[in-house]
Amino acid sequence: MNQAARSKSPAVIVSAVAFTFAVPAVGYAAFGVVPASLFLIGYFTGLIAWLVFPSRASYEKIREPYWIVFGLFVVHRIEEKVSGFFATLAAMTGVPTPEILSPSIVLLLILSVAAWVSGPAMIHRGYEFGYYLVWTFFCSMGITELGHFVFPLFLDQPYGYFPGMASVVVLAPAAWLCMWRLGNPKFARYPQLETTPFD
Repeated sequence: MNQAARSKSPAVIVSAVAFTFAVPAVGYAAFGVVPASLFLIGYFTGLIAWLVFPSRASYEKIREPYWIVFGLFVVHRIEEKVSGFFATLAAMTGVPTPEILSPSIVLLLILSVAAWVSGPAMIHRGYEFGYYLVWTFFCSMGITELGHFVFPLFLDQPYGYFPGMASVVVLAPAAWLCMWRLGNPKFARYPQLETTPFD
């Protein structure tokens, strides 16, 4: 068994599993079942990828690609805001969009965006939980965001643009590339991990 596999202690695995289901639970409280299901897809596939792939890219190998994808994510969120994504989603699901400062939204932002921002820093310090967070980010961007191409199928109109769709054309492939890089042995190193509250 290599060091990467040994580094996933029971405590860090339990923490990752709990985190994986906590985000969709909060998403359900905020937006209902459809967005919660999308959150679950991203976090669950990220969890599985993190558990399955024994190799891990070093911080230096993923730093620039990661922040490029994060920048594309910001552009995507701007497109969603300008194009009225949440209003369209609320009309489609029948679940009203909560206020931006509501407890569920604030908690969701902490569990998703704030956690994703901390992922690379945790990897840089050799914390295993950081790899889990980065996997969930890439899987959310590369898999979950493809939902923008599925949503139009549920509208009573000809298939066409759904708010937020345009930027996914660039965002998703960039995330796929980072997923490949993160799991490719060519970019892997196995640092001596530090003891953290997550492991």
